[in-house]
Amino acid sequence: MEFTGALVVTVLLTAGLAAVFSSPDEKPVTLARWARAAPADFTATATAELGRTSGTARYGPPYNDTPGAGQKIGPVSLQRAAGVTIPIDTARDFVLRPLAEAPEPPAVTTALATWHAASAARQRQWAGAYADALGKAPGGEPARVPPGDYGPVPALTARLLELARAGALDGRLRTAGRFYQTDYTKPLLFLGDSSYLEHQARARHLASDQWGMMNETGNWPGQPWLGLYTFWYQIEPFSSSGNVDALVWALMGLLSTVFVLLPFVPGVRSIPRWIGVYRLVWRDYYRTHRPDRSSE
Repeated sequence: MEFTGALVVTVLLTAGLAAVFSSPDEKPVTLARWARAAPADFTATATAELGRTSGTARYGPPYNDTPGAGQKIGPVSLQRAAGVTIPIDTARDFVLRPLAEAPEPPAVTTALATWHAASAARQRQWAGAYADALGKAPGGEPARVPPGDYGPVPALTARLLELARAGALDGRLRTAGRFYQTDYTKPLLFLGDSSYLEHQARARHLASDQWGMMNETGNWPGQPWLGLYTFWYQIEPFSSSGNVDALVWALMGLLSTVFVLLPFVPGVRSIPRWIGVYRLVWRDYYRTHRPDRSSE
């Protein structure tokens, strides 16, 4: 009887505390969710990927060899030194390949053939013109874009939006020729180029200028030790630097090295013995086992 009562109380207490203090289990931000919630932003981002003008397309290593891209620590760019280890062509990987691998209507097949037959300069011209038109259209809606010389871009982005809304694009961007498809690099990069993901982060106070850093989404705090990193992003000269990630990484590496070497620094390593806090922590031991060392 006592066991049953204790079990019931424990279960109820566990469930109650979990409901009050646990992190909210929010739905994941997927390409399908993005396409359904913000189709105009999805289309604009897909157009930027086609024109190779998105953040990922111009990021530099490890995704591409964009000239001049890459953060530096002084004159040294560790990012460029490592080279391109995860090659990403945004037009091919985020738009063209998923479309080519899916059963396509004849109009989309023709649009793909037209795109591949054009020169790189012509492709950029089409994508740039359509991106400008989307930016001027009310609400950025493709349906309200006036006629223009956009080539096959409207047909390609419209079909990609259909695939994303149906949930087919998430799986296609994770396909890597392996049995277990657990590489989310491409979907995350595609999402990261959008405005939608940034809005989701800001709504949860996770943007870099909001001091946000969480392991799970929601209103509950994450790992407090990450505050050591996010602190530097809020102050000069880091907050206004284009190399902020590299600089913060180098600074935290230096501070971590100093912390590890503290026990080997003469004088500093003797501070714990001088202040005697250890004797307070181990007072029972020194009282009962080492009375002869009371003057230590």
